[in-house]
Amino acid sequence: MTLILSRKDVMSVLEMKDCMTVVEKAFAELSNGTAVLPLRIPITPPNGLALYMPAYLKESKALACKVVTVFKNNPANYNMPVTIGKVLLQDPDTGDVICIMDGGYLTAVRTGAVSGVATKLLARPDENQIAGIFGTGVQARMQLWAVAEARKLSKAIVFDLNKESADKFAADMSAKLGIPVIVAENPDELMVADIICAATSASTPIFDGSKVKAGAHINGIGSHTPNARELDTEIIRRSKFVGDSREACFSEAGDIIIPVKEGAVSESHYYADLGDIITGKKPARENNTEITLFKSNGLAIQDVATAKLVYEMAVQKGIGVQVEI
Repeated sequence: MTLILSRKDVMSVLEMKDCMTVVEKAFAELSNGTAVLPLRIPITPPNGLALYMPAYLKESKALACKVVTVFKNNPANYNMPVTIGKVLLQDPDTGDVICIMDGGYLTAVRTGAVSGVATKLLARPDENQIAGIFGTGVQARMQLWAVAEARKLSKAIVFDLNKESADKFAADMSAKLGIPVIVAENPDELMVADIICAATSASTPIFDGSKVKAGAHINGIGSHTPNARELDTEIIRRSKFVGDSREACFSEAGDIIIPVKEGAVSESHYYADLGDIITGKKPARENNTEITLFKSNGLAIQDVATAKLVYEMAVQKGIGVQVEI
């Protein structure tokens, strides 16, 4: 039998705090060599892109593959989303697919969760910090939720080019987290923040890195191609640079690729993988004045760890539909 979990099912059981716990363990496995993480496989049908993202966590006994498609004509031609994701979770002992679940909400939460883990390890430990959020989409919401799990916040400041979206974000997230969320008129207003999250669709830098205050921590989320970046060369130069994966960063992340091509920094500026910070192979923040930066590209180990968590929670709560395939 295979358990089928809808988006609503996944949303009913998946909490950020729990996701942060399993994602942190997954990155520790990657650092310790007990994770199998092949490169994601792209296939390009005539009208879109299909990505296959498998991974196996030996210690966690989690085996899965996420299938993500991006078909830009879907809304107009089929009344379907541009991006669709499903996760196939397997029994690592038998290989059988034991669960098929919606991958959209799962992906959003696991992306926020890794920033939460990075914030927990790299941001200053002070209480009553200020979070600055660039963007107001689903991922911006997940970033703020995760940061609020990692640190006690006094308030958050959000900036988006769409004022209406920013106002809605502020109202929704203030109610969810119980903290003031203020809408900024310009990016400079976020430079007072102790923790900055960049979660936009921008392809060019969204703030002036020279204005980021000493001791800040930054999560870079939005850009994910070699020619696009949210973060300027100056903030890369000023920061201790930690990535989810060195290979992924130098293949996909314009945030670091472009400054290296410019000659502003060398590849040695890449300080550590997040897993090496988690396992203590590299020290995290070493003083309260250094700027730390985490660059997320998204790895299948996050999906696999989260999918197993969702499955176990769903079984425990009797959620979903069992089908014979």
